[in-house]
Amino acid sequence: MSQPTPRKTLPLAGRGWSELEPALQALRSDDVDWRAGRTPLHVYHAGEETLDVARRAYAMFITENALAPAAFPSLARMQRDLVDIALSLLGGGPEAGGTLTSGGTESILLATRSALQSFRARGRHLHPGARPHLLLPSSAHPAWDKAAELMGLDTIRIALDADWRADIATFAAHLRDDTVLAVASAPSLPFGMIDPVEAMADCAAARGVWLHVDACIGGFLAPHVAALRGGVPAFDLSIPGVRSLSADLHKFGYTPKGASVVLYRDDADRLHGFAHDAWPKGMYRTETLGGTRPGGAIAAAWAVMHHLGEEGYRRLAERAMSARDRLLAGIEATPGLRVLGAPPLSVIAFTADATVAGAPDIHAVGDALTGRGWYVSRLSAPAALHMTVTANHGQMVEPWLADLAASMAEAGQRSSEAPSRLIETY
Repeated sequence: MSQPTPRKTLPLAGRGWSELEPALQALRSDDVDWRAGRTPLHVYHAGEETLDVARRAYAMFITENALAPAAFPSLARMQRDLVDIALSLLGGGPEAGGTLTSGGTESILLATRSALQSFRARGRHLHPGARPHLLLPSSAHPAWDKAAELMGLDTIRIALDADWRADIATFAAHLRDDTVLAVASAPSLPFGMIDPVEAMADCAAARGVWLHVDACIGGFLAPHVAALRGGVPAFDLSIPGVRSLSADLHKFGYTPKGASVVLYRDDADRLHGFAHDAWPKGMYRTETLGGTRPGGAIAAAWAVMHHLGEEGYRRLAERAMSARDRLLAGIEATPGLRVLGAPPLSVIAFTADATVAGAPDIHAVGDALTGRGWYVSRLSAPAALHMTVTANHGQMVEPWLADLAASMAEAGQRSSEAPSRLIETY
């Protein structure tokens, strides 16, 4: 019988930075090389200068706590500025409002709480056996299922159309009096497609259902791509019927982890706050799920957005889309591969083309890419490989395409073996 690994304990004596730094470097030795563009998701890198700005701003506010705006009005001001910037980019009118959060999942949880509060306030008379639920395209992020589970709601997931977007006829047919909130993605993580938000908003408004647009990935990319190239379907708060929207600053806003926004077409819909005064210390109030909130993440987000400005974000958007174009061209030129849909932004997925004789199992291709030092993102239904292309990926296009060709050949040679089916968590 093997012995259990001893539990880590505090060292007897403290250690200085001269010892800690090499220890930390050793711990990260097996991490993916994101600076070289070796990961197709999880990291959004805008360059060393922007990273240095973020580090300096984070360090300035590393101790401050956004739970206490009276003590740290600087953080309250920065949060207001970030929400205003997001609203200006994402169709917010004079009545719109929002909240800075720690990430997309928290933004989704808060939007669900607001919609549920509104649903309860309407006091609809539901038929016996009705179960309040969220209505989701099958491509919607699992954070929506997490929100439903936490709030005692069901979920209904509907089919996609031939273009990997929410099927509008199916969506309309499933809107009911017990639909608390419906979701559209802009874009979806698996396929990079923007759901037909305008049509979904019309249907939802006609039934009095709250529609949320999950733009956590594309919210801070799509406005700049639209300005540069056009061709981005409408999806934001300017569409009547869109009640709320989430967008992550720490994705294509290129800010450090821990920054997202949840926005509302009408600030009166921002019903997710919490307040309690039935305890000895009096009123306790938060706008988010968390109490203590790190000031560093807020300051770094504020600094990065002001460092880059509109011109900087446009440059980054063009770099990301240029890398995407080159990758798509290389994938489409590879016999046996097929891109799923026509993604308008830089999230793409591709699979083996079943019409081509001898096309290898796509996950076997992924295994071979992994063997060549690439972190591979996979889809399970349908089996496919997946990439979120950022401004940092321009450097990896040619070596990745060369390794893709070699991996296709390798996978074809060992197609009789059972390929890996590991799908990464996200």
